[in-house]
Amino acid sequence: MQTFSGVGVAPGRVLGPVRQMPKPVQEPHENVNIPADVTVESQGQRIKDAAKAVQAELRARAATASGEGKEVLEATALMAADPMLVKSAIRLLSPEAPGGARTAERAIWEAAATVADSLKALGGYMAERVADVLDVRARIVSELRGLPAPGIPASDVPFILAAEDLAPADTATLDPAKVIALITSSGGPQSHTAILARALGLPAIVAAPGVDEIGDGIEVYLDGAAGTITVDPGEELRLAAKAWANQASTIAAFSGSNVMADGFRVPLLANVGTGADAVKAADAGAEGVGLLRTEFCFLDRDDEPTVEEQIAAYGAVFAAFPGKKVVVRTLDAGADKPLPFLTNADEPNPALGVRGYRTDLTSPGVLERQLAAIAAAEAANQAEVWVMAPMISTADEAAHFASLCSAAGLNTPGVMVEVPSAALTAASVLREVSFASLGTNDLTQYAMAADRQLGPLATLNDPWQPAVLQLVKLTADGAAAASAGGAARPVGVCGEAAADPALAVVLVGLGVATLSMSARALAAVSAVLATITVAQAQKLATAALAAPSASAARQAVRAQLPILDELGL
Repeated sequence: MQTFSGVGVAPGRVLGPVRQMPKPVQEPHENVNIPADVTVESQGQRIKDAAKAVQAELRARAATASGEGKEVLEATALMAADPMLVKSAIRLLSPEAPGGARTAERAIWEAAATVADSLKALGGYMAERVADVLDVRARIVSELRGLPAPGIPASDVPFILAAEDLAPADTATLDPAKVIALITSSGGPQSHTAILARALGLPAIVAAPGVDEIGDGIEVYLDGAAGTITVDPGEELRLAAKAWANQASTIAAFSGSNVMADGFRVPLLANVGTGADAVKAADAGAEGVGLLRTEFCFLDRDDEPTVEEQIAAYGAVFAAFPGKKVVVRTLDAGADKPLPFLTNADEPNPALGVRGYRTDLTSPGVLERQLAAIAAAEAANQAEVWVMAPMISTADEAAHFASLCSAAGLNTPGVMVEVPSAALTAASVLREVSFASLGTNDLTQYAMAADRQLGPLATLNDPWQPAVLQLVKLTADGAAAASAGGAARPVGVCGEAAADPALAVVLVGLGVATLSMSARALAAVSAVLATITVAQAQKLATAALAAPSASAARQAVRAQLPILDELGL
């Protein structure tokens, strides 16, 4: 039996045939003779038409998607008709262009390569957009050739999808009735593939070198928790997959009230982006919303949405949770979510640039109008609305955001703890606001100085890293210090770490008060937390903090949680 190892990003034990993603679109040839009757104008129009067709197709798919999938498709659609990309390609059609005239296919290929190289050189979040650019390029070239766009293979039977990496637009709309698991040789634990696999409830492993060479139709066994893929598995692993399938179906639906074995309550909330997401989360039993991503109102636009448009969008979410907490994250624009009217695409290092709360420095007024819209939507509904700003780094910034909330009539201001400085100075930061929420995706990336999209850095970009867990503990301890003698300042987690049942135990042991995750993760997390006490969680958290590595921390905790194996988690 041949075994491949990678980073498990979504649990599950699955047996099935592999289907490989089709190989990338073939590069158009250079130095093709262009017929005399083919003009620059006609070729330029072909590029414009193809880009618009690709954008329309992606927008149509976005209209039927929700949550992370909708966000990914809208962002990719925006890039498909990016004026810089189209204009750069059209310039290469001219005989006066360096190297002479190109065909439309070759021009868009080279223009996109230049854009991708520029983004890669910037690093950080901008480098994450490289996959989007190359995906868009393949789609435009296919459109110009009159061929179907690259995509997930068709199959009459359910299969495990294997690839070097998956394009965001493909992962956003794959059919979980046919694709039963995902394995990639590249990518990282916070890549689009990983995030969407968790949202869809698909077992998944990333950064497993060699899996993109497994032959079509070969049967493999995948253990998403262990991060292993076994080719031609024996009877023992076949029985393990069968047992997991039987046990997975026995995990009780979330009751809507998460209680630990000693009676201690840890509310389980949902991460949502739209009213439709909120309705699904409420149906799944979520006790509220721990993260409302407000970017959906702003993406795919050249201008700021009106206050009225924002009121309607936020109100749709608030209406799904009457009498319950809804935590709203103000606009997290910048870096991987550039907006024409708000952010500067020419920043040398956008991941460390003007993003999130910092956009108020360069575009004052946008944040205040958003807060006004949130307040108006709150007044028209019965949800208990809390508001937090992303990318807060200092106590002064926290105080300024709290003052903006107060002026808008919002009574519960908070901060996202994503920047290590906010965790290190949590006591002073939290004296200025009412609560904090840990964004473990960014906190891990910044703490470990590891781009979360890079497969070679996947082991660094792991929330089980003891350094990251220390920052979580510092935040919880700082909140306790800030609460001394006054109102409690709870700390929640809304990053992907909360959806890992084993890590959820550790987070509770570190002092986290609430956990927010995709609706699909609620039942599994609740099932595990119901079997332990707070004292046991604290003991496991201590063991994780003392571990020398992320893998050692994970193993130490999992070894003391037999319920994980019983449930196939």
